[in-house]
Amino acid sequence: MAALQRLQPVSHVAVSGGTHGNEMSGIYLVKHWLREPSALQRDSFSATPFLANPLAIERCVRYVGRDLNRTFTKQFLNSKATQDEPYEVQRARKINQLYGPKGSAQAFDFLFELHNTTANVGACLIASVQDNLLPMHMCHFIQTHCTLGHYPILLYNLPDQEAYSISSVAKHGLAFELGPQPQGVLRADLLTQMGALVACALDFIDLFNKGTTFPAFETEAYRFIGSVDYPRHPDGELCASVHSKLQDKDFLPLRPGDPIFQTFSGEEILYQGHATIYPVFINEAAYYEKKIAFNKTEKCSLSIPALQRE
Repeated sequence: MAALQRLQPVSHVAVSGGTHGNEMSGIYLVKHWLREPSALQRDSFSATPFLANPLAIERCVRYVGRDLNRTFTKQFLNSKATQDEPYEVQRARKINQLYGPKGSAQAFDFLFELHNTTANVGACLIASVQDNLLPMHMCHFIQTHCTLGHYPILLYNLPDQEAYSISSVAKHGLAFELGPQPQGVLRADLLTQMGALVACALDFIDLFNKGTTFPAFETEAYRFIGSVDYPRHPDGELCASVHSKLQDKDFLPLRPGDPIFQTFSGEEILYQGHATIYPVFINEAAYYEKKIAFNKTEKCSLSIPALQRE
């Protein structure tokens, strides 16, 4: 295990809801915090809540022109404004101006993004890479201190892939993904759980700022390795649905030969991979347009060194 690592204290923290305008838990928590900001205040800092995609929220749709949470890359953030560009490109630049700029010393220290999914992921903690120590220690703190559920860690970035989500404009970030919850619907249980996750994460930052030493630990995580599309006819139309034996089995092992789809004529389609994987975001409603039936992950073991503020 590596020696104790030290990082600068965390001063500027933001909490974003409504990156997708029909994911209601984060939207209504942020609206609540804008009215009652005391819940986001700690001794050593105060977090800033904001609504990421106001027009999509107003219309209760995922996005207006393009997926905002795929728009925080240099391609869009550094492009010149045009009259016909999607609304979300304008919002990405504005958010980057307020909470970034991405990759700069002036960027916010930490940014949380709050999401709901129609898939049965429970309460998932999504980090970009495992070597960003502050989010990894935060995940471990949540897993050991928040008692409302099980919190798998998902590492979503492929090697050499630029991070594209809203939290990437800050120095550090973490996404909370809770489901299943239908689009445009508010569930009290998931809203309560999401609020508890944010509170626990803010407590962690406060302890870190006050000099607490967080010991080294080992943990499991699920690393994104690719995605699988639905079977389709030559004209692009679906010809099968997610198999009932796979539906709602997020983060559970999928072995070669297990059924993954059922054609509309009743035939089973089996998983043809060579190793066990762990599917996530199975049959996510928003991923039909992205041609994703589920994402593939591999389970990995992580050794995280001890952490303390400088």
